[in-house]
Amino acid sequence: MRRPSFFPSLSFILLFILASFLSSFTSAATQNFLDRGSSLSVEDQSDLLTSPDKSFTAGFYEVGSNAFCFSIWFTNSLNRTVLWMANRDKPVNGRRSTFSLRKDGIMVLADLDGSIVWSSNDTVTNAQKAELLNTGNLVLRDPKGIILWQSFDSPTDTLLPLQTFSQIKKLVSAQGEGMYSSGYYNFFFDNDNVLRLIYDGPEISSIYWPNVDLSVFQNGRTSYNSSRIAILDEMGRFTSSDRMTFSASDLGFGIRRRLTMDYDGNLRLYSLNESNGLWNITWEALQQMCYVHGLCGRNGICVYTPEPKCSCPPGYEMSDQQDWNQGCKPKFDHQNCDPNRKVRFVKLPQVDFYGFDLDTLQDKSFEACRDLCSNNCSCQAFGYRLTGEAKCFMKSALFNGYNSPNFPGSIYLKLPETLKTSEEFFFDGSDAICGSSKIQKSSSSITYAMQGGKTKWVYLYAFVSILGAIEILFITLGWWFIFRGNGMPTSVEDGYQAISNQFRKFTYRELRRSTNKFKEELGRGGSGAVYKGVLGDNRVVAVKRLGGVIQGEEEFWAEVSTFGRINHMNLVRMWGFCSEKVHRLLVYEYVENGSLDKHLFSNVNSSGYHNCDGYTLLGWKERFKIALGAAKGLAYLHHECLEWIIHCDVKPENILLDRDFEPKIADFGLAKLSQRGSSGSEFSRIRGTKGYMAPEWALNLPITAKVDVYSYGVVLLEIVKGIRLTSWALVDGDEEQEAMLTRFMREVRRKIQNGDDLWIEDAVDPRLKGQFNRNQAATVVEIGISCLDEDRSKRPTMDAVVKALFECEDEPEGHI
Repeated sequence: MRRPSFFPSLSFILLFILASFLSSFTSAATQNFLDRGSSLSVEDQSDLLTSPDKSFTAGFYEVGSNAFCFSIWFTNSLNRTVLWMANRDKPVNGRRSTFSLRKDGIMVLADLDGSIVWSSNDTVTNAQKAELLNTGNLVLRDPKGIILWQSFDSPTDTLLPLQTFSQIKKLVSAQGEGMYSSGYYNFFFDNDNVLRLIYDGPEISSIYWPNVDLSVFQNGRTSYNSSRIAILDEMGRFTSSDRMTFSASDLGFGIRRRLTMDYDGNLRLYSLNESNGLWNITWEALQQMCYVHGLCGRNGICVYTPEPKCSCPPGYEMSDQQDWNQGCKPKFDHQNCDPNRKVRFVKLPQVDFYGFDLDTLQDKSFEACRDLCSNNCSCQAFGYRLTGEAKCFMKSALFNGYNSPNFPGSIYLKLPETLKTSEEFFFDGSDAICGSSKIQKSSSSITYAMQGGKTKWVYLYAFVSILGAIEILFITLGWWFIFRGNGMPTSVEDGYQAISNQFRKFTYRELRRSTNKFKEELGRGGSGAVYKGVLGDNRVVAVKRLGGVIQGEEEFWAEVSTFGRINHMNLVRMWGFCSEKVHRLLVYEYVENGSLDKHLFSNVNSSGYHNCDGYTLLGWKERFKIALGAAKGLAYLHHECLEWIIHCDVKPENILLDRDFEPKIADFGLAKLSQRGSSGSEFSRIRGTKGYMAPEWALNLPITAKVDVYSYGVVLLEIVKGIRLTSWALVDGDEEQEAMLTRFMREVRRKIQNGDDLWIEDAVDPRLKGQFNRNQAATVVEIGISCLDEDRSKRPTMDAVVKALFECEDEPEGHI
């Protein structure tokens, strides 16, 4: 009778033992500390440290065949994104390697043969345990809980929130995609207390960020604060003692972030989407990847296609088909200094190589510059610009090359006469893709390539006393409270005035006062009204008061901060914004001569040059300048910008003219401001103005940059003809109507097919009275018609349009 009760008791005991075993196993598998005298084995995949909130994991990370590094990674990220490595340049064996906290209080990583590959310090400590914190910081603590050592003091390529960045620290990129050994790009505090990015390669070292052509103050920084300290907070805001500040586009708490020095030379802030484990880029230092030095190696040229790609100039070929860091090698003996050797020069339009100038000469003719390079054995090429004054740059080496539609000069490459190439070379971007185009918004799986790159020991910083930690904490907090402000610190010296005038947040009261209660209206459109205003520093501005429903404070700030960083001579500069309660305002530079439509379509008086409103009839020279400048601005948005911005509403009303009639495109980006967060596609509703809209809008096709090309084509033909081609006209006097644009294009094509040599005279604005350049006008009309092709794949890119216009820019004015 007792037997039945025995089996339940036995089952209960067995279940209890099993539960206890599983509980202890789980506890061991998720422990966040390593006791003194304990170790982790590379052969036991469950030998891991996990932070209490399970966000971070530390353990052996496989980086290649039988190669491991002791690392910390994001637990919930796809493919376990690594944030720190103890031995990134010296992996250990996959057998019998251990990570231990020895009884002498020193943490060590030992290889197969017992040799120590890495250690936390070289002196005995009273460390009681190693612990992985919720911040991602691996620390050594003594029995009182005082931190004796921390991984935060020796970062690799990543900075985490609340991890102080100081003068003794730097972020060093990986050597390449899928590799973890130390690369050539560094983020660090320079000797003048300014945060910088540098390419530190085997042949050259070259700083490329912030803009090397501007002074410290022009870049919005200061070198006066010698504390050299910076921090990324949990909201996604980065602040530094040199006044460098930025914010994540998804500003807010509760998001895992990392600031990483990527292998392609760009510094990026990432946010983790924990639902799918993917990373989103929420800020990056460089919007134009071709400005990264060393990206394409010696003699290589970075080209926008629109993605950045590397290309070799004529007469050169890739040194290593698998590695653009090795650049391009000449197909000829470039060290041949035979004075009798005949050379020739090949033009590389809108190309520059930064640095390595043998000499920089001003007011030199092109011929004189060419002869100087031809007769100098050390000269490999020369750059020539016409920017107000002739400038000649003779190059002793060709590093950091890039091609941009906005660069005002060209490189003339010296080649042996016997090497046959075209006299002028254009990049089609068909060469191998360089590193930047491979950057994904999610982390990728890692394979360690054992290629014997730069081998560096990780330099470790010894004992950090509690007094020093408290001192750093007080300095950081004190500095933070002083400078947090409205995203821009208060000016304390006269030299800071220029900095405080850059992109910033305005109060509604401030803008209401500057516009005299929105008294003088400059114009009104679908997105709101624009008013003239004068800021406290006497800058004249245009204040756009947005209408309709706009997203919340953080989303609005995220968008305008992107556009606030865009700076191009053919785009209207945004100085700042206001977002208070229901008020959403944008502050732009004031452009003196108003919009293009006023000058093109207004009636002129009997003199032929002014109308009653004071608008000037544009001559051909001004019209061609406007056509070229508008193309440059759109090319920048499409090919060089951070987010490859599509304007969506290109028309004469959105092309403003400054005092020199240089065009500036306005309202770029308002598509993003008004539609972010809408269901479906970002361009889910039709945008634009009737007559300027590409056919794909009505056909529900995916919207690409080619919609802007179409709109630009309409504007281009209106610049030539001088009338509104989007208006309607009767067909042969009947009631049936057709667009003036359709009639214009039909007439031009008919006359060209009939061999009418005077077709261009009929196509150009008669108010010019024949004073125009015939070849330029014909080119502009041909480009305009090609932009209007119904098959968008046949429309040119804006980059190609700029190049075509550049080719006929310098022709003399007049009726040819």
